[in-house]
Amino acid sequence: MGNFLAGKVVAVTGAGRGIGRAVALAAAAEGARVVVNDYGVSVEGASPTSEVAEAVVKEIESAGGEAVAVADDISTMAGGQRVVDVAMASYGRIDGVVCVAGILRERMLFNMTEEEWDPVVATHLKGTFTVFRAASAVMRKQRAGTLIGFTSGNHQGSVSQANYSAAKGGIISLVRSAALGLNRYGVTANAVAPVARTRMSAGVPMELTEIGEPEDVAALVVYLLSDGAAEQGITGQVYTVAGPKIAVWAQPRELRSAYAVGGWTPERIAEVLPGSVGVDPMPMLERVREMRRAAAEGARPNA
Repeated sequence: MGNFLAGKVVAVTGAGRGIGRAVALAAAAEGARVVVNDYGVSVEGASPTSEVAEAVVKEIESAGGEAVAVADDISTMAGGQRVVDVAMASYGRIDGVVCVAGILRERMLFNMTEEEWDPVVATHLKGTFTVFRAASAVMRKQRAGTLIGFTSGNHQGSVSQANYSAAKGGIISLVRSAALGLNRYGVTANAVAPVARTRMSAGVPMELTEIGEPEDVAALVVYLLSDGAAEQGITGQVYTVAGPKIAVWAQPRELRSAYAVGGWTPERIAEVLPGSVGVDPMPMLERVREMRRAAAEGARPNA
């Protein structure tokens, strides 16, 4: 047992398997008392069971740590609130929340149904909001705390997961908003975009050239939950962790601009936009084109 998070109370959603489980175990190993949340569903969001959360609690307790299970569905306001309520009832405070829970329902945009869109956005984006909302109310009074959302490199876009990409992009904006709104109360908010071997990544239709294990991701999360990260003023950031690599994403900013005296017309825009303002090349689009070329040649593309 370490003491990197000694005395802290941390709630982790999606903590029954994969990255969430690794985060819960790592936080407990560093001295945190952990609320293990997992609705216990399949990758597609079906067949909930409370057993997966309870199994992780037993692992933590067997190693000498303290933990409690919450099997609620965090895509509901009541479920998100219960995660925080259990932390408060069990341990009297909440110092960090890590929102890992997610599901996939893959489909091309032109075929995607409402039933494939809504649950994915609800689990990823709303599920992050419900826990952030409940935790931030407590952290504001404590004048300390850390919110961590899980995003993905797919926030740049996806060929066949528009629902997932939209949710992951929304989580980044939610994290940045939390960082701005809660800074005055001593609360930080960051996002992690992991590349690790999990049951979700197993279905990626390409060779991932940079990939690690859930434990690599957990190490970064533990640091972001620590007092040291808060003292360094780390907030509003998006980090990728892929095995030995950690990277930070750029903040959104304007690249180029042009002005029109007397206002714009379509004709004037046609003259100015291509040459003066131009475009910002889309890396994902070039990767998609490379994948198409590779597929045409019978090869499995690299990512």
